[in-house]
Amino acid sequence: MFTGIVEETGKVLSVKSKGDGKVFTISAKRVMEDLKVEDSIAVDGVCQTVFELAENSFSVFAMSETLKKTTLKNLKTGDIVNLERALTLSTRLGGHLVQGHVDCVGKVESIVKRSQTYLMDIRISPDFEKFAVLHGSIAINGVSLTIARKSGTLITVSLIPYTLENTSLKSLKRGSFVNIETDIVGKYLYQFYKKDKRYQKFSE
Repeated sequence: MFTGIVEETGKVLSVKSKGDGKVFTISAKRVMEDLKVEDSIAVDGVCQTVFELAENSFSVFAMSETLKKTTLKNLKTGDIVNLERALTLSTRLGGHLVQGHVDCVGKVESIVKRSQTYLMDIRISPDFEKFAVLHGSIAINGVSLTIARKSGTLITVSLIPYTLENTSLKSLKRGSFVNIETDIVGKYLYQFYKKDKRYQKFSE
């Protein structure tokens, strides 16, 4: 479990094919402080397991299913990624509860600069539109953000300069693809609602 508060950005040092998956070796500083083999770490919002450590880097293996469903399939040497270690029971929950289980890949439709903020429009999958709630939380490449506007499958998030400068979101442009994870609370409530016969007549 994560919070969507990125600890630092790391740099992809190498990408190697292994079977039907890929091994990513990523350089980092802050997250290396207490990182151990078998620890979970979010890489651009995708929960991965560390299987190897070096002095200033770690390696993870992304299986084929993960590559199919996330933007990790597009990572190449030199790319910058958002990193966050799994939270502990004593961690401040500054963002929202994030599993690192990507729901879908979204596409950036536009990025507009305002006086002090940037507005980013992202098109998400129709299958997960119902979990995107106006003024609710959503994780974009592992960054906890608030949905400022919503029109069907098009959501708008507001980014302050600090977020852009300290995450990989600064490299996004029109046409970029991003990992989307909707709010876990909404997904559970929806499942309970759908399975409870008392509410089925009101369902979609």
